[in-house]
Amino acid sequence: MCLAVPGRIETIYEAMGTRMARMSFAGIEKDVCLAYLPDAAVGHYAIVHVGFAISLVDEASAAETLRQFRELGLLEEELGVPGPH
Repeated sequence: MCLAVPGRIETIYEAMGTRMARMSFAGIEKDVCLAYLPDAAVGHYAIVHVGFAISLVDEASAAETLRQFRELGLLEEELGVPGPH
């Protein structure tokens, strides 16, 4: 399964000419490409699919989606980290 997961932009940097971000997904951090969201800024929340931020969302929507994913056991699975089991 491949879900689009919301996360918070913690830092923005450039890597090999590409705008990137370090994002937090309920405490799980990943590097994400920001090429599709040129107006994204630190503190914004974005939906991420296969390593690309594709849409900005509000904090409440991001928190609710992350809560539901975690309850279903999908968050850790989707982000490639071991779950609490």
